[in-house]
Amino acid sequence: MSTFDIQQLNPAILPEATGNYTHGTVVTGARRMLFVSGQVPWAEEGNIPEDFESQCRLTWRNVLAVLAEAGMVVRNLAKVTIYLSDRKYREANGRIRAEILGEHKPALTIIITDIYSEDWLLEIEAVAFDG
Repeated sequence: MSTFDIQQLNPAILPEATGNYTHGTVVTGARRMLFVSGQVPWAEEGNIPEDFESQCRLTWRNVLAVLAEAGMVVRNLAKVTIYLSDRKYREANGRIRAEILGEHKPALTIIITDIYSEDWLLEIEAVAFDG
């Protein structure tokens, strides 16, 4: 059993955090930090799916693979940043994120921006802690 704790912070003066996130997180008892570089929708063989939903699931799979390599799981995530290439992907992104994270709600930032490759519709980076 891990000895770290992630506490959600949702100050009463802020609007309610809707979706799978919290306004802030406090991590206590952590011994290790993992910084997950921006993960993109690349499969092992270099294929990039064309549709957003497939790209989103593949990108989350890649984030989870980095967590697993460090012996961590979704619950270890304290901060997630998602870069979307277009605002039209917000709903699908939120639905898939909720599916992946379940009840876990890390701090979250979503940015609409150009992505390094025109073929990528999103990129996800994260910070995780372990006890």
